[in-house]
Amino acid sequence: MTAATGPAPDAPAHGAPASAASAYDALVLAGGAARRLGGADKPGVRVGGRALLDRVLAACAGARATVVVAEPRPTVRAVGWAREEPPGGGPLAALDAGVQALEAGAKEAESVVVLSADLPFLGERTVRLLLDALAASPEAEGALLADGEGRDQPLVAAYRTAALRRVLDDLRAEHGALTGLPLRLLVRSLTLTRITDPVASFDCDTWDDIAVARSRIREHGRVLDEWITAAKDELGIDLDVDTGVLLDLARDAAHGVARPAAPLTTFLVGYAAARAGGGPEAVREAAAKAAALANRWAEEDAAQAQSGDAGRDAP
Repeated sequence: MTAATGPAPDAPAHGAPASAASAYDALVLAGGAARRLGGADKPGVRVGGRALLDRVLAACAGARATVVVAEPRPTVRAVGWAREEPPGGGPLAALDAGVQALEAGAKEAESVVVLSADLPFLGERTVRLLLDALAASPEAEGALLADGEGRDQPLVAAYRTAALRRVLDDLRAEHGALTGLPLRLLVRSLTLTRITDPVASFDCDTWDDIAVARSRIREHGRVLDEWITAAKDELGIDLDVDTGVLLDLARDAAHGVARPAAPLTTFLVGYAAARAGGGPEAVREAAAKAAALANRWAEEDAAQAQSGDAGRDAP
């Protein structure tokens, strides 16, 4: 896998520039003990060929800065790292460590997305919906995801950074430390709005959950997109691939020329697109040329077959 190890702990990693209105930071909590998985390295467990942590990092790829609260490890994109003291101090202590790491970096965004690292079906769309819900409710201090049964998911949420820091500071002042404190103390201290997404809220706490996630990934309606995303991660390719264009091309090459022509032709299209500078437009242009060639080839075959039939029918 093409992997990037993030900066030193407490140094947020910065992504692509974002407008002031849409900019947000991201905190990913990935340091739990995973006792229900027998102490396995849950963030590193693979679903659809991709580590759970990498799947969550892809969902918040638009963040201005991203901090993962855990011991540093290779990831598909560069991130900052932080760790609560003592390690294993619980979600509120981990949140506090992440907020402090963001504060130590460049100017914070007004909003911070907080995510657990065990969400196989979380995508950028849900992250954006959380941010939109927060922006649409000026009185709200956070937007939480609720699961299909209406239960709050405080670790799948967007918070106003200042409000999150204020509550953490208040809880520390009240209890002396954040270690071991339950998440409900955070939720009940904030004015919240909510969105519902039963699929995105599915988390992996047990091996049965992992098995369910792996099975769903391979369902017909999503397996191709999952495979393309995993392949791009593995190859280090950051390209919005139009799978429909390539599948149409593969079909034309297979039917109009020969079945082995399909994978070879799509490879040549990728190579040509790369030589043309890469990008979705280069892929579409190369695919269009190859598809036109395959169609011309098929037309010649049809004309040849028709001519042969006419010759056989002649007196």
